[in-house]
Amino acid sequence: MTQSGKIAVVTGAAGAIGKSIVSALVSSGAHVVMMDLDAAKLEQLSAKYGDAVSGVQVDLANTDQLLGAMASILEKFNRVDILVNNAGILSNNKMAETTLEEWRKVHAINLDAAFLLSKAVLPGMAVVKWGRIVNVASYAAKSGGLTAGTAYSVSKSGMIGLTFSTARETTAKGITVNAIAPAYVMSPMVSEQLTDAQRAKQLSEIPVGRFCEPEEVAHAVTFLASPLAGFITGEVIDMNGGLYFD
Repeated sequence: MTQSGKIAVVTGAAGAIGKSIVSALVSSGAHVVMMDLDAAKLEQLSAKYGDAVSGVQVDLANTDQLLGAMASILEKFNRVDILVNNAGILSNNKMAETTLEEWRKVHAINLDAAFLLSKAVLPGMAVVKWGRIVNVASYAAKSGGLTAGTAYSVSKSGMIGLTFSTARETTAKGITVNAIAPAYVMSPMVSEQLTDAQRAKQLSEIPVGRFCEPEEVAHAVTFLASPLAGFITGEVIDMNGGLYFD
């Protein structure tokens, strides 16, 4: 179903998953505002998609910068119809090795930014009685982290809690809030930030026998952002190849 005329904001837009989400939403007809720290990659995406996208360089760990960027987006477009909180950084450190500085940085990007952006867009969604928020959580939130560290796992658990709380508050306002909990998507988090031994071990434990593809995550996001998903809210969709059932 077309999203023509809709304004979507995607964080972490220049990463492997983010680029796939941008592509899927552009294909659905939405104008996508891409948020990312990497200006060069944003320029590449802007060149590829032209007027269908806008690029906004922002450090999600910088609250003032983040709020300023969102204020500019709302001033330019008047509203945001779809928010995809996709940005995230990985930490492999378990509790004993996790510093307070690392804990705060991971939470600032993985969770605080999602809270601040959701808070900013919800009033406009409520006015028009339509909105979609999709949060990218992780299997680590449900497993307590296998290869992932404490800060990452807890931040993604917080993302699920944020999803539930926001969905409950907005149920009667035409807004849906859902999450996706993928495991081991083929991205730099898997290809670069896990060791060969960690990748081999995890691949051997995934029942479907392969890693998730970014396009599969993007497909789920696009569905949850569509008008046809209006009766789904407060849901967490597991994408883990059979690692975990609930």
